[in-house]
Amino acid sequence: MEPALYRLRTSGPTMQGMTAPQQTPFRTKAPATTDTPLALDALFAAQHRASRHMVDVPLAWRLERLERLSALIDTHGPALADAVAADFGVRSRELTDVADYFVLLATIGQLKAQCARWMKPQRVSTPMYLQPAKAYIQRQPLGVVGIIGPWNYPLQLTLGPLATALAAGNRAMIKPSELTPCSSALLAELVHRSFSPDEVVVVQGGPQVAQAFASLPFDHLMFTGSTAVGRKVAEAAARNLTPTTLELGGKSPCIVDASCSVADMEQVALKIAHGKLINAGQTCIAPDYLLLPQGREAEFEQAFALAVQRLFPATSGRTDYASILTDRHLARLQALVDEARTDGARVVEVPVSGASHARQMAPTLVFNPDPHSRLMTEEIFGPVLPVLTYGQLPEVVSLINARSRPLALYWFGTDSTAQQQVLRQTVSGGVTINDTLLHIAHHHLPFGGVGESGWGAYHGEVGFLRFTQQKPVLVQSRWAMGHLFYPPYGQRFQRLMGLLKRWL
Repeated sequence: MEPALYRLRTSGPTMQGMTAPQQTPFRTKAPATTDTPLALDALFAAQHRASRHMVDVPLAWRLERLERLSALIDTHGPALADAVAADFGVRSRELTDVADYFVLLATIGQLKAQCARWMKPQRVSTPMYLQPAKAYIQRQPLGVVGIIGPWNYPLQLTLGPLATALAAGNRAMIKPSELTPCSSALLAELVHRSFSPDEVVVVQGGPQVAQAFASLPFDHLMFTGSTAVGRKVAEAAARNLTPTTLELGGKSPCIVDASCSVADMEQVALKIAHGKLINAGQTCIAPDYLLLPQGREAEFEQAFALAVQRLFPATSGRTDYASILTDRHLARLQALVDEARTDGARVVEVPVSGASHARQMAPTLVFNPDPHSRLMTEEIFGPVLPVLTYGQLPEVVSLINARSRPLALYWFGTDSTAQQQVLRQTVSGGVTINDTLLHIAHHHLPFGGVGESGWGAYHGEVGFLRFTQQKPVLVQSRWAMGHLFYPPYGQRFQRLMGLLKRWL
């Protein structure tokens, strides 16, 4: 029996002539791409024409498109999860279920429930000097939204922005990662079966296609990936003055406060290990380094080892512990650890019982690495956790603020004063207190970075508005007195301005 998240939903509005897509068998090889810059231009032109022909997209159309997307996920979830597993080598269907589909379907459910309210014109109050005019903000689709998806969570982080763009009434073009060819090919086939090309289209290809894609004159372009590639995307988009949302990465700190007791450490280490090791650390908001009170290294090391055994017991067959995506990514991670070891850091590998795939890298703790090492200056994106010790809380704040602003920050402890000090004196994209990762699953919280970890946020109404033009409208009254401000200026004008200045 398939997980409940995959069951086909049949409720909601439908358009005449539309049928639910049929189950597609999983394919082990992706077809070669035929997408050229010329083909991209033609696909974009079709969506651009359609978006300008239908500027006002009715609620029923938006909900019906969300329903089609939801049906695609529910019907073909198992095949897509198998495709993701084939791309990774080892990645369980259950991991895709919780990390991709759970968040994704919660997002779609919220969009369906709130779309009618969010798309309504918003009345605003009018200042006294403009009365009796009335004013409101009209919320309209931007037009054509481009979405460049990542490889680590190729379904949630591609289809989530798509769902939000559709709810806001937009057309969308998607460029999934070439590093996940199986899931990208299957996703393209399913999307093209469920949507017309002037609604949603998926293009495939490598860096050259991605460069051409980012250079299209979208009404908005969203990119999820590394900071280095994000810079290139922003440069390409800037040539068209295309507004962008960049969801990047960075080095997200995790702080264990001195108020954590010895009894607390077992649960603290379990939550940190889960946040670090889900998807083998290939998560943009995974804890990137740990700040630990001096003298508690052995305590944390032991608790972390117990957490690994609890999360990935030998009886589970090791499918729960994902592999690193490629040999190249694994070699980079091993090089980071080797360099830290050579520079004098203490390295502790925690074996995962039964791990047999060549790219299932052992969870690794690296104690007090050189702060200028690559391990401490590059985003890790793997199951390697540097552990730095500190004496007093100001050291923690100074260390975090000396680096680029992170995508996420985690704090564990019971001292509310220390907690608030960290929250007030540091800036990050998002925060979870006494746990990891969970702020991304709260669809009423905006998700996004700051500085080098990205700009712009989505999820919930914030995401809806990200893909919406908020057009201000002022409706003048027949009883308007605006002529009092017209020239020629004289004593009457001076008296009026003097009165208004005193009132303001």
